[in-house]
Amino acid sequence: MPSKLDQLREISTVVADTGDLNAIKQFRPRDCTTNPSLILKAAQQEESAELVRDVVLASRAAGDSIERTLDKLAVRFGTELARLVPGHVSTEVNAQLSFDVEGMVQKAQSLIALYDQQGIGRDRILIKLAATWEGIQAARQLEQQGIHCNLTLVFSMEQAVACGEAGVFLISPFVGRITDWYKKAEGRDSYPVEDDPGVQSVKRIYAHFKQQGFQTVIMGASFRSAAQVEALAGCDRLTVSAALLGELDKDQGVLTRQLSPEAFHSAEHTPPVSQATFLWALIVNQMAGEKLHEGLRQFHVDYLKLRDLVEQLDAGERDVQGAAAKADQA
Repeated sequence: MPSKLDQLREISTVVADTGDLNAIKQFRPRDCTTNPSLILKAAQQEESAELVRDVVLASRAAGDSIERTLDKLAVRFGTELARLVPGHVSTEVNAQLSFDVEGMVQKAQSLIALYDQQGIGRDRILIKLAATWEGIQAARQLEQQGIHCNLTLVFSMEQAVACGEAGVFLISPFVGRITDWYKKAEGRDSYPVEDDPGVQSVKRIYAHFKQQGFQTVIMGASFRSAAQVEALAGCDRLTVSAALLGELDKDQGVLTRQLSPEAFHSAEHTPPVSQATFLWALIVNQMAGEKLHEGLRQFHVDYLKLRDLVEQLDAGERDVQGAAAKADQA
C-alpha cells in the first residue's frame, strides 16, 4: 500500500511549506513556498550557513544595501529550491509594502530580474503578495506582465473572489490560522475535522471558484494536522510543512478524495467585489480582518529578525577581514 503522501500526490499538487533544503530532497514535492519566517529558520541551520555567508560577502562586494542583500538571499534560497523541485517556487515581497501597489510591482520586477541572473525563468517563480486590496491590484498588473503571483493570507471569500476576478495565478487560503482564531473565540480545544472552520472555509472557496469558472489555483495552506490535509485531499494544491509531510509519508492507510472539480456545476456569475465591499468585509468578518493584519505583523517581525541576522553576519565578516588585514600589515 502506498503511503498517504504518495496517494495525495495522485490527486493534489503537493507543495513543501519550508525553506529546508534537506526536507525538500527527502519529500520530493512538486513546488515550494517560502516566507520570511521560513527563510529565517532555514538561514539559521548549519547546512545553510555557507549559502548565507556567500550571499552576504557577494552583496558587500557589490556595495548592496541591506534590503538588496535580503532580496538576493531570498532569491538564492529560491534558486536552490528551484533546482530541487520541477514546479514553482514562491518568493515573498516584503510585507511592509502590502499597501503600496507600485512598491510591490517594482519589488516583484526586481526579484524576477534577480532570478533571471541566476538562470531561473519567470515561468518557475510565483511572486508572493499579501491579499490586501492593494496586493490584489499589484498582482493584476503583474499577471498582465507575465509575472505570476501567489496571494497569501487569504481568510475570507471576498479576498478570494477579488483575486479570482484579478486573474491571479494562485491563492493560499489559510486553514490552521482560521481554526486557531475560532478555537480561541469559542473556547474550544478542537473540532471534528468535518466541522473544522479552516477546512470548511477552503471547501467553500473551492466550490465557488469551480462554479464561477475561475482559473485561479487554490492552494490550502497553514495546516495544523495531517487530518486537516486529508480533509482537503483533491484541492488543486496543498502546501504542507515538513513535519506533516513526514507524518503522511509514514501513514499506510487509505486516503479518500474529498474535493473534485467535476462535483460542481457552473453557476450564474456573482457581482464583482468592489474596493468598498472588500474593505467592509474585513471589518464585518472579525476573524479575517484580525488574521490578515496579524499575519502581516508576523511576517514583518521575522523580516526584521532576518535583517538583524544578516547585519550581524556582515559585521562579523568585516571584523574578520579587518583583523586579517592588520595581521598582513604587521
